[in-house]
Amino acid sequence: MRMPFTRTRQRTAPTAPAPALAPTVASRRSPRRAAFVLTAAMVASLALAACGDDDSDDEAPAAAAATTFPAGSTMAELQSAGSITVGTKFDQPLFGLKNLRGEPEGFDVEIAKIITNALGIPEDKVKFVETVSANREPFIQQGRVDLVVATYTINDKRKQVIDFAGPYYVAGQTLMVGADETAITGKDTLAGKKVCSVSGSTPAERIRTEAPQAELVLFDVYSKCAEALKNGQVDAVTTDNAILLGLMDSDPDTFKLVGEPFSTEPYGIGIAKGDDDFRTFINETLTAAYSDGRYEDAYESTIGKVEPDMPTPPAVDNYTS
Repeated sequence: MRMPFTRTRQRTAPTAPAPALAPTVASRRSPRRAAFVLTAAMVASLALAACGDDDSDDEAPAAAAATTFPAGSTMAELQSAGSITVGTKFDQPLFGLKNLRGEPEGFDVEIAKIITNALGIPEDKVKFVETVSANREPFIQQGRVDLVVATYTINDKRKQVIDFAGPYYVAGQTLMVGADETAITGKDTLAGKKVCSVSGSTPAERIRTEAPQAELVLFDVYSKCAEALKNGQVDAVTTDNAILLGLMDSDPDTFKLVGEPFSTEPYGIGIAKGDDDFRTFINETLTAAYSDGRYEDAYESTIGKVEPDMPTPPAVDNYTS
């Protein structure tokens, strides 16, 4: 049964997911096979949440009321603890960026809040920790985070050691250059050019193949790549177009995008290997959010400020480990 929701908007049907390979590596938590059950209490709680008074704008959104989860499941453990730790980026405009109050904000943060709210965890009990591209899998494997929402591309290599819920967004790799750059027009014009990306990222791996004659420069975060481009230390930055849009938004007169995207990057939510029930729960939550308007609200308040046309949400991939 999919999660009930309180308001209905018509949406274009999600696109079909790409087939997934069944991973085989052992998990940090043992797999839980019992399907979770959303009770009438959940229906009532969501209905009440939609009927809040008009004076609540300055208050943190209330968490969903108690839901019955299978004993021993990750959902039950998190609900019992009353808190959760989420890994996200702290330096990526539109997706995960610390604001002046020191709190992360962006599309990934809003997606995480949709999930934690469905678990019944109050917003002030959600701890966000910074995850850069290179430490996302280790943080999940070591149990330092309960999930990661951090512009995290789903691929088979990563699925050997962790699992993914989603995807919840699809980006494409492209190039960002200086506003006055004319020699670089796409990936085929990068020979002899210094191209910046991030260690441990899918774009860094792909550009080695797509532009083998380029000189790859690696940093730990994309904001350093943007600064290096601004200072003339590199000729281009490559990563997903959605990330580059955020970097451009913070300095619109300095950068521009060139060329067509040369990849498809489905963003997923990283969780412990073999936790099929937790993935099912997150996928059900995402699917409900696609239909009831919460996903659109998350998009419009973040990415939508730069790219108003919201793409059709991708269908989640309900594979099993």
